[in-house]
Amino acid sequence: MTALRMALVVAGTVAYAGLAVLGRGGLAAFFSEPPLVVLAAALALMAFASLFADGNLRPGVREDRSNRWVIAAFTVIGLLDAYLPAYTDRKGFWTIDGDGVRWLGVVLFAAGGALRIWPVFVLGQRFSGLVAIQPGHKLVTGGVYGIIRHPSYLGLLVNALGWGLAFRSAVGVLLAALLLPPLLARIRAEEKLLSAAFGAEYKAYRARTFRLIPGLY
Repeated sequence: MTALRMALVVAGTVAYAGLAVLGRGGLAAFFSEPPLVVLAAALALMAFASLFADGNLRPGVREDRSNRWVIAAFTVIGLLDAYLPAYTDRKGFWTIDGDGVRWLGVVLFAAGGALRIWPVFVLGQRFSGLVAIQPGHKLVTGGVYGIIRHPSYLGLLVNALGWGLAFRSAVGVLLAALLLPPLLARIRAEEKLLSAAFGAEYKAYRARTFRLIPGLY
């Protein structure tokens, strides 16, 4: 764990949580709801776990640079998602009633976060924030990868949906849906690169697995 990595994770988490607190109307308003207290704890635990993951942002030995726009799209949607669901919750705008919705959101946020981070530990240095083939890259086809090819992206979607629901926010649900176009573009780019790198091995793996949702896609 480098000092730079720690600083980036801490700064990103504080900024994300800070936007949510601001949107909700301050610390007292945010922590007045027990589900949001648990949500904040889950966010902190995910940030702590990510400090020990080995993912990187290196272009490796081969990269599809044309897909870098997806990072900017994720960043913009992420910033909106940090603030707007909390804001609409405070204003009572387009909200979904019920504490049950909040708790469902917390469960989905935690489950999605775990599914998002776990593959980073499995892949180690092969997990890149860029669409890239890393040195010594090998396919992982066991565990959850034996069922779906992109578990971390499924985790991202579930995590974002859970965040929106924790604030009872229909806007948050829409923002989670807005992740789909750039996410699918990234999946297509990754699979094209992996097909070029691993040929028949990846073709056979792709034939027996699903992209994102078991049994559906």
